[in-house]
Amino acid sequence: MLNYKRLALFLCLFVFYQTAFSQLGSSHEIGIVAGPVEFRSDYGVRDNASTNFGNSGFGIGIVHYMNFSYKRNYNFRRPITYFDEHFKIRNEISFNKITLNHFGRWVDPSKTSEDAKRLRAHEGKATNLDLGTELEFFPLEIHAFETFAYNYAPFISLGVHYTSFNPKVSTTYANPDPTAVGDVTNPSNFYSLWEPGSVDASPGSTFSLVTSVGVRYKVNKLSDLMLNLRWQYYFNDSVDGLDHQLASNKYNDWLLWLNVGYIYYLD
Repeated sequence: MLNYKRLALFLCLFVFYQTAFSQLGSSHEIGIVAGPVEFRSDYGVRDNASTNFGNSGFGIGIVHYMNFSYKRNYNFRRPITYFDEHFKIRNEISFNKITLNHFGRWVDPSKTSEDAKRLRAHEGKATNLDLGTELEFFPLEIHAFETFAYNYAPFISLGVHYTSFNPKVSTTYANPDPTAVGDVTNPSNFYSLWEPGSVDASPGSTFSLVTSVGVRYKVNKLSDLMLNLRWQYYFNDSVDGLDHQLASNKYNDWLLWLNVGYIYYLD
């Protein structure tokens, strides 16, 4: 089984090594990215279309690139390498917020059990602040793209992010005990088969593995447009404020983020 934490550590060391030995020949880019987010968590039913598309939100971020190919600041004393022509280091700070509900057959209107009512009344919000680094690989030469040899530059990336999460939870379940109505710390307001403590909206932090595929489009000499699809896997299952222990809980929380961006080359 893939050890995500070891992979994350290896990637951090690799990026640090390449950065340390490439500083003299680097230039910089800055940009903004934004787009819809789909969150996969313990809410809803796995592989259910309404869950996948219903538990969605929006993300926005600021990105910074270290570019080792851009010739304006190129150090001619250091010969250009394969790494310079095919890799960039991307640093990012981003924010996303997702509304979470239960979907699928367990909350179908035909279900009239108390547990069905509890699930329908349960709502959450995942709120995450990310800070991280990715290594982007461009199959085509970066400098050729910068000099308009072609208009499109596809890429893939792999990186590690640190995430500060602050989930929220609420319930409108009509508990027979009036003192328990709306109490998110009372297990009787939530699905009866979940273990006590499964619903926990405590803030916390975790690391995550990030990989993406995308493409850049050259607008002019100093700017690009970007389209990027990201998969982000958290090393924690409480990012959404819910960590039940049923058999369906096979994975930690993760998300898909489709974003568009504008990148500017600092002159």
